[in-house]
This record gives sequence, C-alpha cells and structure tokens, in this order.
Amino acid sequence: MYCPAHFNEEHAASLLSLIEQFPLAAIVGNGPSGLVADHIPLLHEAAPGTWGKLVGHVARHNPLWQCEPEQELLIVFQGPSTYISPNWYATKQEPGKVVPTWNYAVVHAHCTLSAIHDQDQVLQIITKLTDQHEAAQSHPWRVSDAPQSFVDQLVANIVGIELKILRMQGKWKVSQNQAPQNQQSVVQALLAEGSDVSTQMALLVDSHRAK
Repeated sequence: MYCPAHFNEEHAASLLSLIEQFPLAAIVGNGPSGLVADHIPLLHEAAPGTWGKLVGHVARHNPLWQCEPEQELLIVFQGPSTYISPNWYATKQEPGKVVPTWNYAVVHAHCTLSAIHDQDQVLQIITKLTDQHEAAQSHPWRVSDAPQSFVDQLVANIVGIELKILRMQGKWKVSQNQAPQNQQSVVQALLAEGSDVSTQMALLVDSHRAK
C-alpha cells in the first residue's frame, strides 16, 4: 500500500481499535482462478510478543480455508471514510489552490491461514463473535438460545479459520497534510454534516491535527 510518511499509522492500539470497530474484513488471496476476495467478520486475539491472530469462520463450501498453509493473504479492514470538499478549507479564499480529496483510515494485515475443523473449537469461535457483536443489544442473543440440534447442524457446515498476523500496516489519511486552519475548518464542516461517519472522521482529523 502506498503510504506517505505523514499518513503512516503504526501504533498497535490504533490499528487494533479499528479492527475491533470495523471487523468486516476483505480477505484477498491468489487462488487457482486468480485473485479472490472474501468478506468475513473477524475477531482479534492477542498473543504475547506478536501481533496475535484473527479468527472467524466460513462455509465449508468456501474454498478459502483450503489455501496453502504458507500462502500469504492480505486482510483489509476499512475504517471511517468520507469525501472532503474544497469548500471546507479555510484557505480556499486565499490562493484558491485546493482540490477535493477523500479521507479514510485503513489497516492491512498480512497473514497465513489455518483451518479449524474441530467442532468444539468452531463453536467457540462462533460464540465469541456472537457475544462481541451482541454486547450492545439490550437483550443480547446467545448461541445457546437456538436449539442444540440446529446449532450442531450449522457447525457441521462451517470451518473455522485462524489467521496468524505476520505484519500490519495502517494508513490514516485524515488531513495531516493540510494547514492547521484547514484541519480545524474540516473538523467543523464534518461535525456540521452530523452523520455518524462524518463525526467519526471529525474525531480522527482532530486527534491528528497540529495543536
């Protein structure tokens, strides 16, 4: 990924926070028919002294789990992204040398994949993912709420995947290359838009702007 130094994000806490907030990953690999991308929600699990691993599950008919153990896969997590209008720059009225752009935050994880067939382990992965994503519900749904026979049938048709993280790269393109007055005016414009994604981006721009 092309990443100028001022957009580079290497703090582990920031990278892992984005993965937790935006867990739907694009898993890109080179299969028999060429490049293939699967979109799978993943859960990060820490491991001392390493980047840890990502776990999830796919349908048994999905060939992703059959990739070679040493094959490197690219896992892409897309965070907040939004269009930035030149009208939002405070300096627009001065030289007028401003253009539209797109702000975004993204994490690339390079991984190798191991398939998990043990049904107890697969059930654990499903349970962890469900518990994480149901946590915000007023009455969280549990895997155990479904009939056991139904759960057993589903698990039998699922393969767990464990992705060992070899390295990670983050790119936070959030107006760091703009003058301080433009960063401030972009934050104000984004907040004025009022959408969730605009607010998320405003917070990112604000946290990376020159104070």
